[in-house]
Amino acid sequence: MTQDVTVGPLSQIVRVDRAPRGDGIITVTATPEQCAALAADFKIPAIRDLVGRFSFTGSLSDLKVTGTVEAWATQICTVSLDPFESKLSEPVEVTFTDTDVLVGTDAEDADVPDPIVNGRIDFGKLTAEFLALGLDPYPRKPGIAFEPPADAGDDLPFAALKRLRSEESQG
Repeated sequence: MTQDVTVGPLSQIVRVDRAPRGDGIITVTATPEQCAALAADFKIPAIRDLVGRFSFTGSLSDLKVTGTVEAWATQICTVSLDPFESKLSEPVEVTFTDTDVLVGTDAEDADVPDPIVNGRIDFGKLTAEFLALGLDPYPRKPGIAFEPPADAGDDLPFAALKRLRSEESQG
């Protein structure tokens, strides 16, 4: 007996053999509760309007998924420490396979496809992964620039060491 295990707050599992082909699109729309849980996982204040739209081509054992993940994210500016909201739009292009593509290859040189597990792909997990990729690890509020202190003088980190060294060389 196979048991489906979902990880994370956003999951939308689709059986590959039942997924739409051609013009068919799979849409993942996160609920406010799922957005709040993802924001907590990513340690940011908020996420809203999270939507992933995907289409795919290929066979049941070798699929290419393309699409976009879009959302509004509230992050904390690393300069001013103010929260700010920004629109994210992350392109998606992923290959999935249910075969062992590493047989006879050097794993470091291979572009390893994601696995199709038990004939299924979790498009919710894919949406969350590409949302995470779209988040700036060092977010900066628009219009804010880092400006170092004009004259730190003796408050520089190694100023005390410099004084000790010059005292030793004089003494």
